[in-house]
Amino acid sequence: MNLSALRLDSSPISAPQRSFNGGRNRGERSVLFLPCASGTSRKLIQCSAKAVASSSPLGVAEQTGDVLDRIGSLSQVSGVLGCQWGDEGKGKLVDILAGHFDIVARCQGGANAGHTIYNSEGKKFALHLVPSGILNEETLCIIGNGVVVHLPGLFKEIDGLESNGISCKGRILVSDRAHLLFDFHQVVDGLRESELANSFIGTTKRGIGPCYSSKMIRNGIRVSDLRHMDTFPQKLDLLLSDAASRFKGFNYGPDVLREEVERYKRFAERLEPFIADTVHVVNESLSKKEKILVEGGQATMLDIDFGTYPFVTSSSPSAGGICTGLGIAPKVLGDLVGVVKAYTTRVGSGPFPTEILGKGGDLLRLAGKEFGTTTGRPRRCGWLDVVALKYCCLINGFSSLNLTKLDVLSDLPEIRLGVSYKQIDGTPVKSFPADLHVLEQLKVEYEVLPGWQCDISSIRNYEDLPLAARQYVERIEELVGIPIHYIGVGPGRDALIFK
Repeated sequence: MNLSALRLDSSPISAPQRSFNGGRNRGERSVLFLPCASGTSRKLIQCSAKAVASSSPLGVAEQTGDVLDRIGSLSQVSGVLGCQWGDEGKGKLVDILAGHFDIVARCQGGANAGHTIYNSEGKKFALHLVPSGILNEETLCIIGNGVVVHLPGLFKEIDGLESNGISCKGRILVSDRAHLLFDFHQVVDGLRESELANSFIGTTKRGIGPCYSSKMIRNGIRVSDLRHMDTFPQKLDLLLSDAASRFKGFNYGPDVLREEVERYKRFAERLEPFIADTVHVVNESLSKKEKILVEGGQATMLDIDFGTYPFVTSSSPSAGGICTGLGIAPKVLGDLVGVVKAYTTRVGSGPFPTEILGKGGDLLRLAGKEFGTTTGRPRRCGWLDVVALKYCCLINGFSSLNLTKLDVLSDLPEIRLGVSYKQIDGTPVKSFPADLHVLEQLKVEYEVLPGWQCDISSIRNYEDLPLAARQYVERIEELVGIPIHYIGVGPGRDALIFK
């Protein structure tokens, strides 16, 4: 995909920002181009890197002691969390690191989190509930108490893995405290979005919000309730009756309840071998000095507390969600790796200060294949937002970063970094603001860096990257103050550079 159409002008331009309901904002956001911080020439930098091939998930870098030492030195409880609005490529890093951990655990979210990973033969797997460590045969995968579980979807994933030779028996545990997400939650999700009309949130319509709502008003049904089919029908009737009273378009009667109860009797029998007190399992593993890797779903900018509310998810994808979603003490949390794209994307409605509108955004979307793993929806695309990234790093306390999809920018003659915000009157905005009105009107200041315009997808050593690519990586490190230890240069399992 040729992205040369994204060449930048040398003079400031103005572009209308998308309003939060998906339309256009009447105002315009001015853009200030700053000189390249490194002061380097912007002429085309040719690539002289050599291609490196390897069948190992870690590539040639795995053979170096410093890389193994770095991964091996990760804390007993480490985590991989998103730094933007999700879809950063967290699953790939989890898959690679999983071989060095005993347990990979999901702590929040549900089937709205889609992680795409590839096995050693290059076969693609799209996971939604099953942790991305499942491709590593020695890894135990845990779905924690903070996750909302749609059983039909979980069984479909398990069947798909088993049919491709990936054994799940004895390798997946589901918390008995996790809440069940029913099909009717998905119906309610769609009805709720329809009610909001032009102010819709842009959810995946997978029922995540309604399920968490049931949990919070304390009439939800948990996995442990499947062991008590004598009381299960009454609890389900309460849930369904509540939905029917709230939404006129929701059809409910005795036949619906009877069919659903019979269905869940079968589900309960199949799920029983997977059910466990995962709070006990996790903490017992810690006492045995076993290592746990936490796989976050979504990302900090979608956090119910810290994200662009109300255009957020219904759980806590930031560091705090690890403790509440798995039942572990804050004092045991160690290294957290933040995953960030070399540019920015988001789906659905909501503020997006560095969004590229029009043809430029379309070109970036096609080059990066930016379509949702869960829904297939096209993602909105824009430049890397350093202000948002620094905000996420502050909240989570990341020890290092994983910069993904650097290869997607390879055709660009120049690249922008959104380095600061200002209000319309020129007042600096010191952090990522909570006020949507401020976000709608702010101005983004950009630095312009040279592109490298050559294929870097076969490179496996950092020193072999073209100079401009290294300058881009190191400028991000300088602005954020956190080292980038992992760099993604392609979708393959081995397409990762260790820095």
